[in-house]
Amino acid sequence: MAEAAPLLALERLPDGGFAEAAATIDGDAESLLLYREGERVRAWLNICPHAGRRLDWAPGQFLKSRDGLLVCAAHGASFELDGGVCVAGPCRGEALRAVAVSVRDGAVWLD
Repeated sequence: MAEAAPLLALERLPDGGFAEAAATIDGDAESLLLYREGERVRAWLNICPHAGRRLDWAPGQFLKSRDGLLVCAAHGASFELDGGVCVAGPCRGEALRAVAVSVRDGAVWLD
């Protein structure tokens, strides 16, 4: 079920950058990781599949490698940003749990 308010104004998410947003999914409060690429935004649960810990090193602060991978701050697992698949580290081959979002009216919305 869609949220009554947007997750984030698109202008607050720099192109090629990350942000954290709070959302209720299936009745549970969740932290989401948002990644912007142009006008497209991808979202995943802010949970590393390796140990179930948050991916950010501080609230809303995410690491991106020189070769454009999202890096888990806890154990260094590296995820590609197209589909969230772990390509290096302790959970290689696993993937982040995607969350459906859309961009409309200048904001990011939960679908």
